[in-house]
Amino acid sequence: MVLENDQNGYNTTPWLKADEIGTSASNEFYQSDHVKVENSICGETTSNEETAVSDCESGVSGSYCVQQHHLFDEGFVRLAEGDRVHDLVRTRFIRSLGMLGERTEVVAIHRNACSSVMAQARIQSFQVYMRAEEKRRHGNANVKYAWYGTSGKEEIGVIISHGFGHGGKSQNNNGLFGSALYLSPDDSPLESVKSSTVDEDGIRHLLLCRVILGKPELVHPGSDQRYPSSEEYDSGVDSLSAPKKYIIWCARMNTHILPEYVISFKVPSMKGLVKFEETFRKPSSPWMPFPTLISVLSKFLPPPTIALISKFHKDHREKKISREELVQKVRQIAGDKLLIAVIKSFRSKVACK
Repeated sequence: MVLENDQNGYNTTPWLKADEIGTSASNEFYQSDHVKVENSICGETTSNEETAVSDCESGVSGSYCVQQHHLFDEGFVRLAEGDRVHDLVRTRFIRSLGMLGERTEVVAIHRNACSSVMAQARIQSFQVYMRAEEKRRHGNANVKYAWYGTSGKEEIGVIISHGFGHGGKSQNNNGLFGSALYLSPDDSPLESVKSSTVDEDGIRHLLLCRVILGKPELVHPGSDQRYPSSEEYDSGVDSLSAPKKYIIWCARMNTHILPEYVISFKVPSMKGLVKFEETFRKPSSPWMPFPTLISVLSKFLPPPTIALISKFHKDHREKKISREELVQKVRQIAGDKLLIAVIKSFRSKVACK
């Protein structure tokens, strides 16, 4: 996005460029849309439905190379480097971060031991809802892996002991897509990284969870939705074709989400990352004046969504948010596919004049 300067030299009118709208091809390191892959990266591949839900159910497998670690209290088992599951989760996480992955240090990966009576009860509850969803959806409960950005070790302890929504920042949504819990698809962890909090040691922690999506519905930014819009749906997404957010309504967050792993890592400053990416950004792609973009988008998006985009545009003009934040918010709201199509269409019309 380039900016037009006013007579005082201040940036006023942003122009959105096509090269600022990245594409995120799904990394097929493992197939997250199948529940029973590598025992859903929890253990040995199996066709048994009971054991396929989680390795938590049978305690620590003898095939794991594990050790306790001071990062967490009892209830977690650290996976050692070189362990198959450790390396699978780590590689998937690093690759999915793209450029940021090159500068990310994974400190540790822990598995939820699910050793308490209540933890076992939560597993059984997850199984019951998964089977119920399978019956409703012709055998496919649409179970995915997803990341959840935490506020730190204390929140993780609360979630494991009591579930989501009992403290910390469990509802990490800021209301953008309604009252719900937000998670990031396993191949798109960046949003969860951004929503996580750095602890006193400079470490961030994400939960890797199993999530029952069932049939998701599209939820537009600015929504005040609190539950499925009809009996037909079970969850929400920000995009049906390439979701960056899984939206689990509050009433289902402790029955449809099963935390399985914690990945602890260090990343450079997010502001530093923006500057790093900006240095290598090519300014030659098609662009479009932002007011014109909003006008064109109004033909495709509902009024509440356009109002939200206009609000962010105003916030940028008033220097309340940076242009990078504006671009990211517009990409999140409108979706890259629509933005690229609109910008290219605009430039082709301009070229014909």
